[in-house]
Amino acid sequence: MNANTQNKIAMAGLWASGIFILALLVMLLGYILYQGLPVLTPHFLFSKSSDIMAGGGVGAQAFNSFYILAISMAISVPVALGAGIYLAEYAKENKLTKAIRLSVESLATVPSIVLGLFGMIVFVNWMHMGFSILGGSLTLVLLNLPLLVRVTEEAIRTVPRSYEEASLALGATKLQSICKVVLPSAMPGILTGITLTIGRVMGETAILIFTAGTTVSRHLFDTDVMAGGETLAVHLWYLLSAGLVPDRDVIANGIGALLVLFILCFDFLLILPMRYLQRHKAD
Repeated sequence: MNANTQNKIAMAGLWASGIFILALLVMLLGYILYQGLPVLTPHFLFSKSSDIMAGGGVGAQAFNSFYILAISMAISVPVALGAGIYLAEYAKENKLTKAIRLSVESLATVPSIVLGLFGMIVFVNWMHMGFSILGGSLTLVLLNLPLLVRVTEEAIRTVPRSYEEASLALGATKLQSICKVVLPSAMPGILTGITLTIGRVMGETAILIFTAGTTVSRHLFDTDVMAGGETLAVHLWYLLSAGLVPDRDVIANGIGALLVLFILCFDFLLILPMRYLQRHKAD
């Protein structure tokens, strides 16, 4: 068998793998959306949930999902950016740098349920936050940081060093070069990490069950960070494990479709504009 034939066989295998993964994704998303899209009515999206009566909605849970996501990302992204920039641009190979990288990698391997137990002990009990939006958000920060720090560091390292050297040669300071040259060039990779983190947070249950609880505020859109913080994913788990409502399967299908649509929207809002700007800049 000559090299040309081997190359064709390898390419065929790679194409088959890619098509199989794409078909699997289309089948999965198609089934979820087929089952759940008919459920997504205005009443379902903006009304309160019910524990025993059929016909409830997920308005409070949807609001809590975005609220907790916003708080956790508002804390995680600046810290991760700072840590990633420090590790990629300023840190020398010493004991402190090794300790930071070891801490990040160790935190990334901790199961989410362990982080949930930690959050319950520290934020819920020791700091007396109770089952609240704030306690769940702070615990999610521990889940977000490892991925965001590593993605930020690797994205910055992929930027050619000549970019920064040219900026320094033109008289810019180190900080100016990082902010105006390095970070914009590394932004697609950073946004990819942020998108992955958002999807992970939207689907997280173990952490939030132990820290944010399985209840919501009496007010539909309550911004009190100490209120109960049941999210869409937690409500889905609760319905299918202990829910008493007669139409729990219908509500679960609607929540599944809603979560898929939310994550797809975040993908389009974050990734597509950046790719358009990159292409426009290259042209």
